[in-house]
Amino acid sequence: MRKDEYSGYLSYFIPDYAAEISRNFGFSQAEALAQAKREISDDLPDGPDTAGEVLLAITESALGSDVVIGYFWYRPNEASRSAFISDFYILPTYQGNGYGKSALATLEATLCEAGFEHIRLRVAADNGRAHHLYESGGFRTTGINMSKNIKRR
Repeated sequence: MRKDEYSGYLSYFIPDYAAEISRNFGFSQAEALAQAKREISDDLPDGPDTAGEVLLAITESALGSDVVIGYFWYRPNEASRSAFISDFYILPTYQGNGYGKSALATLEATLCEAGFEHIRLRVAADNGRAHHLYESGGFRTTGINMSKNIKRR
């Protein structure tokens, strides 16, 4: 991802992630937005140049090399020969056209060629579209995240 593409990524990611936080953890919209901003700042302090993180803008050559249709963010781990997908998104205009499957297959082939053996990810419980994409791509459920909000009494 080029630095000039990073602001477009944040424009999508922060509100989308805040909505996920609000839906899944019961935070207010304001709390969820603040949480999303804090997390992205902590996780990517140097934006697309953050060491140990890979951010990619997905483009479709038939549409032109500068047309971004989605994003990948993953963390490679050389020692375990695995990569953890932190975020994968195809912009709504391009969803339903096979771009997600193609992008996922391309990432898999690229990682395999580089000697990686596993791809891991977390998907929100309420994201049925993503569940379907990952399952059709050969991913299997390996656990379930659970959460409970508690408040000081």
